[in-house]
Amino acid sequence: MAETKKIFVLDTSVILYDHTAIKNFKEHDVVIPIAVLEELDNFKKGNDTKNFAAREFIRYIDKISGRNTLQDWVNINGKGHGMFKIEMHQHAKNDAVKVFGENKADHRIINSALYLSENNPERKVVLVTKDINLRLKAKSLNLSAEDYETGKIKEVSELYTGRTVIEKTPAASIGEIYEKGSCDVSKVLKKNLPHANHYHILKSGDKSVLARYNQDSNSLTRIHKTSAFKVNPRNAEQAFALDAILNPNIRLVTLQGVAGTGKTLLSLAGALEQRRNYHQIYLARPIVPLSNKDIGYLPGDIKSKLNPYMEPLWDNLKFIKAQFSDKDKELKQINEMVENEKLIVCPLAYIRGRSLSNVYFIVDEAQNLTPHEVKTVISRAGENTKIVFTGDIFQIDTPYLDTQSNGLSYLIEKLKGQNLYAHVTLEKGERSELANLANEFL
Repeated sequence: MAETKKIFVLDTSVILYDHTAIKNFKEHDVVIPIAVLEELDNFKKGNDTKNFAAREFIRYIDKISGRNTLQDWVNINGKGHGMFKIEMHQHAKNDAVKVFGENKADHRIINSALYLSENNPERKVVLVTKDINLRLKAKSLNLSAEDYETGKIKEVSELYTGRTVIEKTPAASIGEIYEKGSCDVSKVLKKNLPHANHYHILKSGDKSVLARYNQDSNSLTRIHKTSAFKVNPRNAEQAFALDAILNPNIRLVTLQGVAGTGKTLLSLAGALEQRRNYHQIYLARPIVPLSNKDIGYLPGDIKSKLNPYMEPLWDNLKFIKAQFSDKDKELKQINEMVENEKLIVCPLAYIRGRSLSNVYFIVDEAQNLTPHEVKTVISRAGENTKIVFTGDIFQIDTPYLDTQSNGLSYLIEKLKGQNLYAHVTLEKGERSELANLANEFL
């Protein structure tokens, strides 16, 4: 007997996370409460990704509805999809507005789902939302509720790290790597070839060497601890990261790690080292309002409002500049790059709609992006563009993202093994002993 089709009720947070969400429920039917449309109306103006998502979803609904009313079921575009409609009813026998004592959109959305459940007893109705508290409220009223799983990786504990330690490496292979610069991977790994650009610490007794798997030559190639703009790698992880950053054949890099591991500093130093190879260097980060307040409440013009968000990026640049004296030409070059907009520090939202050709693009705090936002950034890449994403998946400031659903985790999981891509997880803090103490014990 065929399974009865379910009815999935989508919350506003799902649409803003993925405006194509209604296409991802296979043969099941999808309902949008009228309260969600009202909330999306408030998001449709602006240049942020959530504003784009709201506009795109509204356009899509208008397109598939055609001349039909949305109180009747209409087909979702595409084979194997179910039906879709807008639910106008915002009252139910078990009234969430009365239970929680407040007539707000979340409670009206729950009521729409409860109404559908009461009037479709033969079908399972599920509220889908990225809002954990809304899920708990729905469940307290005996309504099935779940997270939106599309774009969510399985287990963070199994997230690809990009590096492996091999303790019992044949001594002859280490010697060959030192002598020739590489060795055939089969001499070290008999089974299960690593992902492209996977990094290794090869050990044999008191001997060791750092190496990267080169898929084209099927070899393990030696990694040297090279500096970039007087920034020296302090451990093997940083050496791996800098290798990926400086390698012209690797066009996309992700660096994941806690505060103080050097992700942004290494990325910026590497970009400056390669400044002659690119027309511009962009250092950008998403704007996540403080305490969930819009930046409009901050005093001053737009530049003044954005300064608190951009300051950590300028701090990294100041650190690099501090490595040089006033007489060094490198210091003068950095200042000229900033003055001539060859080096630009800006909010990520300013990049939307641009084609990024001949650019070295660093995206900081990438854990605060959705998978769709990450895809949007990468799809902007033109010829001779390199993109580096940095972030800490355990320090997420966006309320509807978590360690499994954020764009950085999604990117690491989906692109591992691609020849143009490399990833390194940095675990050892190098900022200071005090910072390491906080990361370890607090």
